[in-house]
Amino acid sequence: MKNTIYSFQILSLLIILAFSNYSMAQEVSLKKQDIKTKERITSYFSGHLSGHADAYNNKSSLKLADVKKMQQIVWAAWKEANNKFTEQKLIYLDKLEKANSGRWTLPVRLEPHAIMPYYWGYKGEAEPEGGFPLYLYTHGSGDKTGEWKTGLNICQKFDDAPCVYFIPQIPNMGDYYRWWQKAKQFAWEKMLRLAFVSGKINPNKVYFFGISEGGYGSQRLASFYADYLAAAGPMAGGEPLKNAPVENCRNIAFSLLTGENDRGFYRNKLTQRTKDAFDKLEKANPGNFIHRIELIPGMGHGIDYKLTTPWLKQYTRNPYPKHVSWENFEMDGIYRDGFYNLFVEERSNDDTQSRTYYEMDIQENHISLKVDLVTYKATEIDPNWGIELDFEKSYQPATKGKVIIYLNDQLVDLNKEITLVVNGKEAFKGKVKPQLKNMVNSCAAFFDPERIYPAAIEVNIADLQ
Repeated sequence: MKNTIYSFQILSLLIILAFSNYSMAQEVSLKKQDIKTKERITSYFSGHLSGHADAYNNKSSLKLADVKKMQQIVWAAWKEANNKFTEQKLIYLDKLEKANSGRWTLPVRLEPHAIMPYYWGYKGEAEPEGGFPLYLYTHGSGDKTGEWKTGLNICQKFDDAPCVYFIPQIPNMGDYYRWWQKAKQFAWEKMLRLAFVSGKINPNKVYFFGISEGGYGSQRLASFYADYLAAAGPMAGGEPLKNAPVENCRNIAFSLLTGENDRGFYRNKLTQRTKDAFDKLEKANPGNFIHRIELIPGMGHGIDYKLTTPWLKQYTRNPYPKHVSWENFEMDGIYRDGFYNLFVEERSNDDTQSRTYYEMDIQENHISLKVDLVTYKATEIDPNWGIELDFEKSYQPATKGKVIIYLNDQLVDLNKEITLVVNGKEAFKGKVKPQLKNMVNSCAAFFDPERIYPAAIEVNIADLQ
């Protein structure tokens, strides 16, 4: 009897060891597979950073339970590829008061002889949980050396710590050098990409603001890059709204402060036009167009600059809004390829005579996408400089164009059927499977740790005609 019990115990132990070894083998195999996957993705990202434009086409499906793990692997691969990529990096992050500065040489193809010095530093004593808020400050159009130093001095005094500041000096001066031009677009996207990769920045607390020429610049940049921003705060500016469509600011907080008597280039008048447009859209979409736009009584071009960042800092980005408005306008000849969870493979407009306008609305698992061509007609033109001050817009449904709608479980329930209606016609109905290619391609497109999307629906508008 004892021998029988002993034999049974030995047999049980052998069975346990066998299953244990099998499980360990499975775990080792899975880890090896993850390592190989990460290596392949890193290689793809390295090519992407070097200018290779092909999409990642691995069509392997994923289980919903594996999505979070794969998002971490994709972001780790992105960080590794960026760290290995040969380029001028951000300098070491130290206290802003030390006035540490770096220099980036911007691509000659975008702007000849363009060297951008910048200050990069943090305020406050400790990095907050989730990372530092990040402020981009753009200076005015005076002597660029003096303006840059002034920016450093005033930004240190603003009540917005703890935070990190990127304070650039405009590379060149003259009538045709602006903060929104293509060489500077390269700098802003590089700054965001490297800041996110550093792990020091909270990607949902990014703010753009500036003064005078920097006010114009930050207003345009707010509309162009709204999907990266929690809030924006131009001061002493005022752009014609064709240059900075208000619709794009639907999901950010927007502050614009201008002196009541700041008549140069119609700044006070255009600030009022911006306020009217925001007021109208906020009334029609309560809570979607948060704004504080004021003409400061009795003030000219100089106002109190301390008011802006304390207002901005209270807002946090929602990276997954279910209501998106996007007028894809060109800025110095360049269009954005994506905005929030939308990615454009083919624009609907042929040239700059019109623009493509996207409006997405998600209600539970029903997605409605409107794609229009929008055209502008000037209704008021300044007689001195020919500045187009006011416009009428007209819209007509697009008849072509290709767009990808990226999805995650913050936008829809991926366990259930999804219905997509485009311009009133059903374009898709069914379940959407998570795929690795969506994560990799969305990471490459947005370089944003919050926007690594597992699922996507591709739309060809021409097929719906």
